[in-house]
Amino acid sequence: MLSRFLWLLVAKRPHFAWVCLQSGKRKIKTGSNFETMAQVKRYRKSSKSSEDGEQDNDDYVPYVPVKERKKQHMMKLGRVVQLASETTQPKSSSENENEDDSQGAHDAETWGRKYNISLLDQHTELKKIAEAKKLSAVEKQLREEEKIMESIAQQKALMGVAELAKGIQYEEPIKTSWRPPRYIRAMSEEERQNIRQQLRILVEGENPSPPIRSFREMKFPKGILNGLAAKGIKTPTPIQVQGLPTVLAGRDLIGIAFTGSGKTLVFVLPVVMFALEQEFSLPFERNEGPYGLIICPSRELAKQTHEIIQHYSKHLQACGMPEVRSCLAMGGLPVSEALDVISRGVHIVVATPGRLMDMLDKKILTLDMCRYLCMDEADRMIDMGFEEDVRTIFSFFKGQRQTLLFSATMPKKIQNFARSALVKPVTINVGRAGAASMNVTQQVEYVKQEAKVVYLLDCLQKTAPPVLIFAEKKQDVDCIHEYLLLKGVEAVAIHGGKDQEERSRAVDAYRVGKKDVLVATDVASKGLDFPNVQHVINYDMPDDIENYVHRIGRTGRSNTKGLATTLINKITEQSVLLDLKHLLIEGKQQVPDFLDELAPEAEHQHLDLGDSHGCTYCGGLGHRITECPKLEAVQNKQASNIGRRDYLSNTAADY
Repeated sequence: MLSRFLWLLVAKRPHFAWVCLQSGKRKIKTGSNFETMAQVKRYRKSSKSSEDGEQDNDDYVPYVPVKERKKQHMMKLGRVVQLASETTQPKSSSENENEDDSQGAHDAETWGRKYNISLLDQHTELKKIAEAKKLSAVEKQLREEEKIMESIAQQKALMGVAELAKGIQYEEPIKTSWRPPRYIRAMSEEERQNIRQQLRILVEGENPSPPIRSFREMKFPKGILNGLAAKGIKTPTPIQVQGLPTVLAGRDLIGIAFTGSGKTLVFVLPVVMFALEQEFSLPFERNEGPYGLIICPSRELAKQTHEIIQHYSKHLQACGMPEVRSCLAMGGLPVSEALDVISRGVHIVVATPGRLMDMLDKKILTLDMCRYLCMDEADRMIDMGFEEDVRTIFSFFKGQRQTLLFSATMPKKIQNFARSALVKPVTINVGRAGAASMNVTQQVEYVKQEAKVVYLLDCLQKTAPPVLIFAEKKQDVDCIHEYLLLKGVEAVAIHGGKDQEERSRAVDAYRVGKKDVLVATDVASKGLDFPNVQHVINYDMPDDIENYVHRIGRTGRSNTKGLATTLINKITEQSVLLDLKHLLIEGKQQVPDFLDELAPEAEHQHLDLGDSHGCTYCGGLGHRITECPKLEAVQNKQASNIGRRDYLSNTAADY
């Protein structure tokens, strides 16, 4: 390159080339060369430009403090464990400036393994961090459950269509003429609360009525007292002590108490008294009424409630009181029987939702005068799919009514939903909602599926009759019934597939003691009162723990003792077994080994959630709402119904 440059220089500018040659000789003599000059010039130029700030060098490396370099070195070696506590305590700038080698060594120990701290102290520190994370997980779980409850909350209130459309809202409960005795009204709130604590009564609501511990002090007439004495009832039960004054005062009520606690009298006696008062003030004419309406989920329960009303009406009439007419409206009975009573003027109607809807649609029955509504086993009715029917029934009312809801198992979801239909309601709770009766001894036995029917004969030997056997499927009921008859056992059976006349004959024969064993599905598990049932046998565990509570509640009623035996095996769902296990623990019953070993880690997990016990959707104690099988089944059913409804509507539009 240099030779080419010289050649061009000599060819084009010979005089200038001679001058350069002479100057080059002088430079060589001083020990310099052309390349050195070029490097020196470039260096001086770059340094000068950098000083002037005209251009930046891309190879510039910022200064890194000693502490940071040591930290990066330790991180490269893979010995750094960054703790959360150290990140939240930054050091001041003055301390960072005064760092020396000893501080760097200490920093290495801080960011590396803690050789100067014992393993026990390190374990304690890690345990604290784990507990903090655990608390945050519990909060996260509770927030997730709240979101689920909000998402499944009923969007439509449990009110009539006309009331919702017109925006009608009742602010005050119905006023009645009943008043408690003066000395009871004079009781202080502390005295009232002491009575409730003694009887384990929990009351929620604005200005509840005082508890009264005697039927005579509740101002019932002689006919009612004679009817109570005929049934051997002398003193009110806890739910009656607080519930009867509340209903007589005209307040809306949510009554929750264990099975066999006397909830039926809490709504039967007041409606009889209200009907009697109406008849005294102005006798009912033809086709008038009813004043009171009682809705039951099953035919057997409706029939039993109607018989109780007739019992007290007859005793009132025997004492010279006017006749209180009541009619029974349910499937399986001819409508003509109800029409006969309605035509003479009816005071009280006891009905099942299906027959009541039919009679209202055909205008056989009107609710223009009705001011008293009771839903027995309200949560079971809503779970059975009668929710829309109930809302439609509410639309037939022409004015404000007193609304009562009763059940032994009523989860928070149903209580919150029901409050939309009530006016300043009073909630009376005797024991936990969904808890089993303490008068029942519960036994759980593991029996193979093919050996269940044969094992029933051994179970029947545990107690004297009468015995009640429950099964999930109608086919199982028929098989058990046939097997017991072949073995010479006096047994009857009822289920939804039998006609009403056969069901009534079977229940009546069992009730009066002509038959020793009744085999039934869950139609006989809700609210039925059979006298002196000694033993309840669950041929199979129900899919819902609430049905289990209702089943075993057929024994151990009215302060008597009873026995419940449940047969389970591998076919039973684990979620239901967990609920059963916690129910046994709550009732201080003996837990068998195969249940005690079932998912102990889940038990500790649920206990860690504090006072929030079990599932808020179905009331089961063995799981949370996030893993509720009942909620999942309901959501799947709703999803399938939505698709089916769309398909049917499309096909109807096409054709």
